[in-house]
Amino acid sequence: MHSTSLRRQLLAWLLLPLLPLGAMDAWVTYRNSTETATEIFDRMLLGSARIIGEQVRVEDGVPQVYVPPAALEMFESVYRDRVYYRIAGASGRLLLGYPEFPLPHRTLQAEEVVHFDAVFRGEPLRVVAFAQPIFGAPALNPVLIEVGQTLTGPHQLASAIWIRSVTKHLLLAVLLVGLLLLGLRRGLAPLVALSEQVRARSPGSLEPLAAERVSAELQPLVHSINDYVQRLDERMSAHSRFIANASHQLRTPLTVLGTQVAYGLRESNPADKDEALRAIQQGVRHGARVVHQLLAFSAAEARRSHGFGQITDLAATVRGVLEALAAFAASRQIDLGCEMPETASIAGEATMLRELVSNLIDNALRYTPGGGTVTVTVRSDRKATTLVVEDDGPGIPLDERERVFERFYRIHNEASDGCGLGLAIVREVATAMSARVLLSTPANGRGLTVTVEFGPPPAQAAVAGSLRPADETASARASANGDASTSAPGGGHEVHRVGS
Repeated sequence: MHSTSLRRQLLAWLLLPLLPLGAMDAWVTYRNSTETATEIFDRMLLGSARIIGEQVRVEDGVPQVYVPPAALEMFESVYRDRVYYRIAGASGRLLLGYPEFPLPHRTLQAEEVVHFDAVFRGEPLRVVAFAQPIFGAPALNPVLIEVGQTLTGPHQLASAIWIRSVTKHLLLAVLLVGLLLLGLRRGLAPLVALSEQVRARSPGSLEPLAAERVSAELQPLVHSINDYVQRLDERMSAHSRFIANASHQLRTPLTVLGTQVAYGLRESNPADKDEALRAIQQGVRHGARVVHQLLAFSAAEARRSHGFGQITDLAATVRGVLEALAAFAASRQIDLGCEMPETASIAGEATMLRELVSNLIDNALRYTPGGGTVTVTVRSDRKATTLVVEDDGPGIPLDERERVFERFYRIHNEASDGCGLGLAIVREVATAMSARVLLSTPANGRGLTVTVEFGPPPAQAAVAGSLRPADETASARASANGDASTSAPGGGHEVHRVGS
């Protein structure tokens, strides 16, 4: 991937506005140079016309016109411009000069001066017309004196003035770029130093950077890096604990399996071998459950930062989990019941929501003693959708209710074959769905109630149809024997039960 230099970008953004400004300055400078050169030559033309006018005399009623050399010598230069003149009386009578010389656009009054551009003999000229008053000859008064010059000199002078001005501006621009580069280098020095400080850190070092030594503009960056380092440290520590605990959880079942296999190989009695095989089968099931929950927890933890954007029917998910766990409840002689509307849509991915519901109900079944009761309730209204799983097992003391959400933490090791990941998975999935998990004691004072409060139903749920009122929900209870079945009573709600 091509990387761009921050210094170059800053320099480019600083110099970019100067380009149109420089072009405008060059154009304005050229206009000013042209106007300056034109004004200089206009003054020279007027001076020449006044010198000629001072030499106009009237002797015996006859005008005498004389063009002194000084009037033309002032135009001598390296530019070799040609100078033309014309002198005429007020009536237009030519006194001296070129008869076809262009005239001003209007009649001039005495002492009036006009400058204008014209073309004479195929060459552009700059012309001055001056009305010189003559005393003693009313018929001639005023005498119109015109002096014109080709434009080579003015153009050359304007170019010379413009080039000198632009050269100075270019030198100033080069000096400005140098100062900007020096300023950027000094200004970016703290950023370079911070980069070197980060690069010099040893691999695995997660110590925060010192924010006191950096400038105010870089402190937000340092704080962001420190915040990321802190979160990375927490995540790495959590992963390290997770790997250690997972290794312990898997090592113990594998060791037991190895012992049971060795025992089965040594025994020659078929009954003892069958007992060893049953123990191995139970150990494999327990190991498979541990692996499944480890994968489920990892998936929930990985998706926690991404959230869930799907719409899932919570009621249908609960029914599917109840049907899957009906045989397990029957084998433990647990009365498994449910109470829910037909539909209860929430924002959540179906797979992760099923993990949440499955772990809640499975956890309740494993910690409830034989002959106990587990009830699953789903409620939904405009404000929120709630899932409640209630059992009459040993419950969880108040001082332990926060720790049970930790990975591999178990408070009833002797009462269940769980691995301590069920409630941890529940919290991870619930957090990703912006839901709350609450633990409480049932009204009868025995067991545990786990409540998951989801947000209000998504707008998509209203399109499919409104939910049934809470008083139309059906309740089912599981007996100790029989197979899972599903029926729909007259109210339109499905009732899940084990047996009949």
